[in-house]
Amino acid sequence: MIAEFVATQFDVPGRLVALQPIGTGNVNDTYRVILRTTFSEEQYILQRINRAVFQDPAAVMSNMKAVTDHAHHRIEQEASESDRIWQLPRVIPTKEGDDYIVDEEGEYWRALSMIASTTSYEKVTVPEHALEAGRVLGHFQRIISDFPIDQLEDTLPGFHIAPGYLDSYDLTLQAGDASLRLEASSEAKRLSQFIEGRRNFVEVLETAFEAGELQLRPIHGDPKITNVMIDQLTGKGTCIVDLDTVKPGLVHYDFGDAVRSSCNPAGEETGDLSEVYLDLDLFEALVKGYLTEAKGFLTESDHRYLFDSVRLITLELGLRFFTDYLAGDIYFKTSYEGQNLNRARVQFALCESIEAREGLMRSILEKYGVRELNQ
Repeated sequence: MIAEFVATQFDVPGRLVALQPIGTGNVNDTYRVILRTTFSEEQYILQRINRAVFQDPAAVMSNMKAVTDHAHHRIEQEASESDRIWQLPRVIPTKEGDDYIVDEEGEYWRALSMIASTTSYEKVTVPEHALEAGRVLGHFQRIISDFPIDQLEDTLPGFHIAPGYLDSYDLTLQAGDASLRLEASSEAKRLSQFIEGRRNFVEVLETAFEAGELQLRPIHGDPKITNVMIDQLTGKGTCIVDLDTVKPGLVHYDFGDAVRSSCNPAGEETGDLSEVYLDLDLFEALVKGYLTEAKGFLTESDHRYLFDSVRLITLELGLRFFTDYLAGDIYFKTSYEGQNLNRARVQFALCESIEAREGLMRSILEKYGVRELNQ
């Protein structure tokens, strides 16, 4: 097995004992590697980078190594003043000193240190968890906020640039099969009308960026709640994982996605739209945690667009699900007919809930605003 051979090529002592697959439905093939010496056991994470998603794996690894080295230095600088031990996975070099291995089939493999004694969760159910999720994201963004973006590759061009997804939707509608799917479903027609009613809003963040109100910074790119690790011993957030998507971008997409994935108790796959809503208690806790950490680098202009980011990222993801449904489910994995249509329904229902709570959400953002936290 190729993975077994590759697992022995990284600079970790010991003989291979086990190679255990981890997770389901992930982008990359992921394994827990267990090695033993005569006096110890070593474990690390081995991953095969999915070239269908990341077409330049070497650039992905360059970004990851540069950002994690920078973050580890910042964490060490601040360790004596922190209320916890912050962590971040380390890129483990090969025995030859490289950051990855390319196997005989041209596949790219990397090794990452394990974050021990931690757990991630599929959903947030209590404000304490939301608070920690917010702190983890804010902390990560803060310690990499001064990393020069000209030293990062854009490994996913167009990712989290909302107008581009609207363009893709419009192009998809021109295909005959997409038109047939749209006309065959009254629910699909309703979702299409939902999009039309918000078409002008899709450019809100990019317009602010072009006007100089927002700036590019290093972002995580996929800060969903399952990527936030909680310390089993203290209950505090300790790190964020899955750093493939680190790239230059607007931190607002990170914040919006964290809220979207954390503050809807129903999750993305529910079939009952009455269960879908933006939980304000979870939102307030997440905002408090996030802005406690992010106050040092967010500007007042950044702060003004935080609500818009939550509404937009939810609309964006629903748009992506709906486009994929119309295109014949070619991007997102599905397990039943119409799953992407249902996923779109859920995100648009959540978007409506966010819109209905705009005043309350903006009040919460002001309560923990940049100026207030700096006082």
